[in-house]
Amino acid sequence: MKPTDFAKALSHYLGIYLPGQRNVSTNTIKSYRDTFKLLLLYCQQSNHRSVDRLCLKDIDKSLVLGFLDWLEQQRHNGISTRNQRLACIHGFYRYMHIEDPTGLLQYQQILSIPSKKAPAAVVSHLTPEALKLILTQPNTLTSSGRRDLALLSTLYDTGARVQELIDLRVRDLRFDPPAIITLTGKGRKKRQVPLSSNTELLLKHYVSEAFGEMAGVDDQPLFYNRMHTKMTRTGIAYILNKYAQKARKISTIVPTKVNPHLMRHTKAMLLLQAGVNLIYIRDFLGHVDIATTEVYARADTEMKRHALEKAYPDIVDNTLPHWTKDGDLLSWLSTL
Repeated sequence: MKPTDFAKALSHYLGIYLPGQRNVSTNTIKSYRDTFKLLLLYCQQSNHRSVDRLCLKDIDKSLVLGFLDWLEQQRHNGISTRNQRLACIHGFYRYMHIEDPTGLLQYQQILSIPSKKAPAAVVSHLTPEALKLILTQPNTLTSSGRRDLALLSTLYDTGARVQELIDLRVRDLRFDPPAIITLTGKGRKKRQVPLSSNTELLLKHYVSEAFGEMAGVDDQPLFYNRMHTKMTRTGIAYILNKYAQKARKISTIVPTKVNPHLMRHTKAMLLLQAGVNLIYIRDFLGHVDIATTEVYARADTEMKRHALEKAYPDIVDNTLPHWTKDGDLLSWLSTL
């Protein structure tokens, strides 16, 4: 069967344009790929359209809006997921905007679909006590326990995204003073992060035990699984959750949901509470825009407000006269 114009355009976009001209990461390409897999599934299930025959002219604004509603109502996706899928579709049609001017009006109509406003997410993080409790759970008498402690300490100490931790190679470590680790973030941008003395010592022992005097290990994954291949997101989440569950049996200060990204939030919040400048935290975390980092400052301000309210609950009187007890509304307003 002859490929349609949509199949050709999408294949070029995912296979050539994004990796070759935009140099985007593999995970970003997977996100775009998954969005269009869902779009094709929607066309097949809800619109009863053959995927093999789908053309560019068949995908219009009404179809995309129906797809977004389907994500929320049928697949029970949240608003943030819905917006992320829409952003992927917008990216494709910005590309088509240039590649195929004949469909300009149709593409502009799709690009005009706005993101849905979502409630601001609460930035969760661990307290220093909860973090310390989790990090004391690995059994350092075993090689796997020593590896897990080095892994979790590195995850927290560097504020790394889980994919950045997965992609670490032995060559990314430098123990010469000052000890640093090189992380490869979104868009394959590299940044160097200093290591604390405790994490440096753990990593020295781990590298010596895991690789010894082996030659040619520079390109080996720093943290690997039983198959001696680099770890997965699921694997790292499993390790963290295992020790969080153990810590939770000891104290309720450990939250019920602990994931690798929570360690990143924790590092950012503790840096902020220690008085570190937001600009430095932005560079430390690898954020492109300072506005992304400011969410931690807003979250910390909210925490301070709650703390003040608990400390001085009865100083400010929050009672107001009720206007229904006063026949004159203007008189009531004057008392405010």
